[in-house]
Amino acid sequence: MEIGFFLKKSISYFIEPFGMVLALFMIGLYFLFTKSEGKAKVFLSFGFIIMFLYSYQPFSNFLVIKLENQYPKFDYKSDAKYIHVLGNGHSNDLSQPLSSRMGRTSLMRDIEGILIHLKTEDSKLIFTGFAGPLDISTAQMNADFAMALNVKRKDIIINDRPKDTLEEAMFMKTILANEPFILVTSATHMPRAMMLFKSLGLNPIPAPTNFYKGKFEGYFRLPSVEFFHTSQIAMHEYIGILWSKLKASI
Repeated sequence: MEIGFFLKKSISYFIEPFGMVLALFMIGLYFLFTKSEGKAKVFLSFGFIIMFLYSYQPFSNFLVIKLENQYPKFDYKSDAKYIHVLGNGHSNDLSQPLSSRMGRTSLMRDIEGILIHLKTEDSKLIFTGFAGPLDISTAQMNADFAMALNVKRKDIIINDRPKDTLEEAMFMKTILANEPFILVTSATHMPRAMMLFKSLGLNPIPAPTNFYKGKFEGYFRLPSVEFFHTSQIAMHEYIGILWSKLKASI
């Protein structure tokens, strides 16, 4: 794994909600055991506040809606012949069925891409995403799932080299230039993906899926791991957008 990619992932881990809360608790416990009770109270209290805020449904919903409302669902009326499904994580545990090894995000992206492909005559599905530490890439896993649903191999293009969205966009530039194509990714990820693809002069048509926003059910809601997870996803995207803009301005 390239050192730059590793550093990016390591830094982002500790400024996203889970890593931030973990770091605050660890620092607080350190001060507690070194008898610096005042500092321990500050860090532990701050950690609890952050954890509560990100686990609170109105706040997590606010974060995710700002991302997911930027692009509406796809209308299945485009005549673009290429459908690019962005990669996501997966498992190589062969004791599980293929659908479970893909995980929620990959599964929803893949299904949406397949639906668009089936409604678009003579279209091609493009799957990207590297393997990481596993022995099969996300691109290949998504392609295997598509073929299990009777998508023909001749209608699939696989590239298992891209490690992130920018590299996926760079690959698309080499094969499509400025030809319109349908871009399938999570609704939270779509704003960053569109920004990166357009920055290379590409012409993507958004087809968001895997929405996390929920109906507002009042302010009197207990914190939840589910809402914390939603906040984690949203903050990952906000940080990614900021990082991309900073890189572009340097």
